[in-house]
Amino acid sequence: MPRKFLVVVDDSPEFETALRYAARRARSTGGRLALLRVIGYGSDAHWSGVRDEIDRQLREEAEALLMRLGEEATERAGAPPLFLIEEGDPIGAIRKVIDDDPDIKILILAAGSGNRGPGPLISALLKQGSLGGRKLPVTIVPGELSESEVEDLA
Repeated sequence: MPRKFLVVVDDSPEFETALRYAARRARSTGGRLALLRVIGYGSDAHWSGVRDEIDRQLREEAEALLMRLGEEATERAGAPPLFLIEEGDPIGAIRKVIDDDPDIKILILAAGSGNRGPGPLISALLKQGSLGGRKLPVTIVPGELSESEVEDLA
């Protein structure tokens, strides 16, 4: 099985850079992309029917987003990505996915640009020091890389 490059699909402006870099690395090394979308737990609604409906809508939105990104990712990486959807906090979801799939070999994140700091995922990873039981390299790419800079580096 080819090694997988895990990219967390979030709404940050630098996500696109992480995706482009990971796709380029996957293509150049014969690897495969794994795109992880983390959705929050359902609402604190008192009625389970409302909570179930919110959960269903969140999952549908995540699936639609991954399908849309999948087309670009397939073109860039040369192979269709693996789509993953997890509920909960992002760090916990990353840990679960990494623990569940030994073929995931590298986590790729893009750092925030300007005075926004490195971004919440990178900050949380640095603060906690690890991703849990498995040792895994984390590649942090500058979020403001241009397309040609990504091509050159990856």
